Amino acid sequence: MDQDDKRLDHLEELLQALPVENEPMTVSELDGFVTGLLACPEMIPPSDWLSQVWGVTGDAQFPDLATAQETIGAVMAHYNDVAARISQSLWVEPIYEIDTNSDETLWEPWVDGFTRAMALRPKAWEALLDRADEETRETMIFIMALQDIYIGNSKFSDEEIDQEAPDLIPNCVATILHQSRPELARAKPANLSGQPFKSAPKTGRNDPCPCGSGRKYKQCCGKN
Repeated sequence: MDQDDKRLDHLEELLQALPVENEPMTVSELDGFVTGLLACPEMIPPSDWLSQVWGVTGDAQFPDLATAQETIGAVMAHYNDVAARISQSLWVEPIYEIDTNSDETLWEPWVDGFTRAMALRPKAWEALLDRADEETRETMIFIMALQDIYIGNSKFSDEEIDQEAPDLIPNCVATILHQSRPELARAKPANLSGQPFKSAPKTGRNDPCPCGSGRKYKQCCGKN
């Protein structure tokens, strides 16, 4: 087990130690939540969001100061880790839950976390939606449609999208980041600055990139 796995396991233990009746975030929900915070066009300080991690009341009910410091430190460490990944490549690798009975990838908790972060700054997201290009608008609408499916407010069924959503979500976030965090996009080398859904006509966007990177063409050389 590498250090990153150990860090996430420890984070999971700390979150599970919070009062279960308060419905604290899982690691997957937290991962989507901090990604949404970092993708927001407006900076959101921890004082505005940290209490949401603890659950519906916002009260973590820590038994002592040491536990509080350890848990908050673990949450902020994950926030900083996701921030570093985004700053380096404008790309995220979502942490999804896995159904232990069916081995099915559960994207819903991650999307729920992301959209909960969006709800903290609705005006900033609405302004982005108004000025964004067509691809980004469609991407944002797709993310919100996934949340509608999760909470049962969509005409589409889980089965219609379950197979594709886990692969589509990272590309959606990358597309949004190019619009919502342009300062990061400008800092990237020229060969990383395009939109993740663009692709050359001879290679399908979901095909492996011919450069041998192991990534899909649409998020590698297909960005140019």
